[in-house]
Amino acid sequence: MTGTRIRLLGEEDWDDVVALEERAYAASGLSEGRRALRSRHRASPSTCFVLEHGGGFGGYLLALPYPLFRCPDLSLAEEGPAGQSGRGTNLHAHDLVVAERARGRGMGPRMLRHLEETGRAARYLSLSLVAVRGSEPLWSPLGYRVRPEVDLPASYGAQAVYMTKPLMPAGNEPATD
Repeated sequence: MTGTRIRLLGEEDWDDVVALEERAYAASGLSEGRRALRSRHRASPSTCFVLEHGGGFGGYLLALPYPLFRCPDLSLAEEGPAGQSGRGTNLHAHDLVVAERARGRGMGPRMLRHLEETGRAARYLSLSLVAVRGSEPLWSPLGYRVRPEVDLPASYGAQAVYMTKPLMPAGNEPATD
């Protein structure tokens, strides 16, 4: 797609990331704030991305290795780099927000596909995410399945559900035509 690219999140992106995160989550009480967001990035800078769309900031995706069936608490910052206790086999898509001006163009799924490719290349076996505010129907068509047995931190709110998707090794994806 012309005028769109996904790149690693850089220092120059933080004001845009924090402002977009606040617009997306503050009204529902799910906003984490700059300190917690930056801690997710510090835990795994190679899996945090920015969407450039139409010549400007179009969104972001923060992901980090996290044990399967667990997730970060929104009220707590990460303590250190994800690699301190072993990388594990699951990559958690912690936060994905597409800017208002870029919505409705398939950018969220495009960013998740980019994360899947990154995860496969790094030999992760699964992806996980927490669907908040009733967003589960957005993720199910992309192959994510609800795991109702997973207890979530209260910071996610009552409508949140944990979801997972297996990652097949590169070259083993099912045909889609």
